[in-house]
Amino acid sequence: MDDDIPKGLCGWSWKENKLFELALALVDERHPERWEMVAAMVGGEKSAGEVEEHYVILLEDLELIESGKFDHKLGEDHHRGVLVDLTESLCLSDNID
Repeated sequence: MDDDIPKGLCGWSWKENKLFELALALVDERHPERWEMVAAMVGGEKSAGEVEEHYVILLEDLELIESGKFDHKLGEDHHRGVLVDLTESLCLSDNID
């Protein structure tokens, strides 16, 4: 893995997250070795357990966003020109009480 790529709050780089998303799209959710296959596609640095845990976090984040508890309207009102670093991952469910 590239050591110069910053890790996000969850310990996953932007590149790892993109590979993770692609792997989820390609590997059938009913496959008995789904998480092992996804881990291999992410680059082999993550275990099957880490990949499955990351998936659970993703589902929690999606639920949080869809519930309306996460305010994603950064560009409205007086918050114009907000710069977001899209090279790092962010686990939203870790930051909401």
